[in-house]
Amino acid sequence: MSTVQEHPFLSEHNWQLLKSGIRQLALNEVLSRFEKVGFEEKADGSLLTEADTQMQLKTQEFLAHHWPKFAFLGEESSLEQQQNALQSTQGCWILDPVDGTSNFASGIPVFAVSLALIINKEIVMGLIYDPCRDELFAARAHLGAQLNDQTLLAKTSKTAVKQCSGIIDFKRLPTNLAHQLALNPPYSSQRSFGSVALDWCWIAAGRGQVYCHGAQNIWDYAAGWLILEEAGGKSSTLQGDSVLIAKVEKRSAIAATTPELFKQWQMAIL
Repeated sequence: MSTVQEHPFLSEHNWQLLKSGIRQLALNEVLSRFEKVGFEEKADGSLLTEADTQMQLKTQEFLAHHWPKFAFLGEESSLEQQQNALQSTQGCWILDPVDGTSNFASGIPVFAVSLALIINKEIVMGLIYDPCRDELFAARAHLGAQLNDQTLLAKTSKTAVKQCSGIIDFKRLPTNLAHQLALNPPYSSQRSFGSVALDWCWIAAGRGQVYCHGAQNIWDYAAGWLILEEAGGKSSTLQGDSVLIAKVEKRSAIAATTPELFKQWQMAIL
């Protein structure tokens, strides 16, 4: 029996329960604190707020209550806990409680909650909820992607990279590639929004059409990777491998809204 046949979110009851539960938790624990809480700096220089810690705590409790057999990996868990969770033979939740914490802490309304479920090294379910826009992106393996319960298809009228908007994170790119894109951009315009999870979703929705990021963690990309894949978009690492790997290991990513644009994008930057 394949993984997708085994996982519980083929059941519409479970699927709707999960989506409504994550949405409500995000409204209660994240959006309710927006522009109202301070932050602290973690050892790696990234920021942490009460919204991150409370969203992770409450989400873990919610998931354990309804689906107790799965392990749990949260961004705010220790590295040892994260690595142990990924070794679970039953499956593992992967949560970024606030993707875009720097935006959240600065009063910029571009952040999201990202949740994925991995079983046998396959992402079988992904949810990304943007509470500021009340947009819930969702996907189940081999069953397509949705935006607010409507079918999400990765499409755009743009047929050439030179027409495209690029979502590019220059900070983490190899220096030579960053210089190449800055000095001789192959796309029409460039954006960087500060939320990896939303980057993937917005490429899937055609809000940007090509994407490049030098180093993202599994909790950043897991759900978004599946959403783009199920919507019909394409991605790889800068080396041409699958972005998805069941390890706590940073991965580069390039992606495009359509397979045709992806081929052009690969040729332009690799």
